[in-house]
Amino acid sequence: MRTEPETIELTEHEIREITAYAADCARRTLSLFERSLPADTRPREAVDAADAYAAGGPRTAALRQSAWAAYKAAQEATAPAAADAARAASHAAAAAFLHPKASAHQVKHVLGAAAHAARAEELAEEEAREEQAAEASASGEDPRGAAGTLEWARRHAPAAVPAVLGRLPAAPPGGGRVGEFIRALDAALRT
Repeated sequence: MRTEPETIELTEHEIREITAYAADCARRTLSLFERSLPADTRPREAVDAADAYAAGGPRTAALRQSAWAAYKAAQEATAPAAADAARAASHAAAAAFLHPKASAHQVKHVLGAAAHAARAEELAEEEAREEQAAEASASGEDPRGAAGTLEWARRHAPAAVPAVLGRLPAAPPGGGRVGEFIRALDAALRT
């Protein structure tokens, strides 16, 4: 009977590369949060902290606290797109704490920022379509389609992302729409 390993190989360089990637993904939707709550800097601070770690800074309690602060900002946001943008920022800072554990849950740490950014963008587009429908003109034009965050995330993933995903079990089931995005991106990056 074959058993799966309990840990995977994971280098500091790979964690930094994954954290930089997560910060880039989250940064794409920071404006959605900032338009909704311009005085709340917690998500931006989490992305900045992730950038600092990715650039060679230490993995500190302050970095972890910035992830939790962005998560709290997400809970306090009233606009759904803003909440997911803050969750993306939280995941970016939390990516620095990826563990070498052979667990499907770790896939969420690798791809969570991208998935939440995609959901934030999707929710913002839904809101924009609703506003356009309310102001519909006789032209009958369709609002623009999805902005492509998942495709962007797939194309911009550094080598460490598919390498580490290849050592982990596939993304777990569940998680609603964000879980769907994680599984889709996981599958695309493993091919």
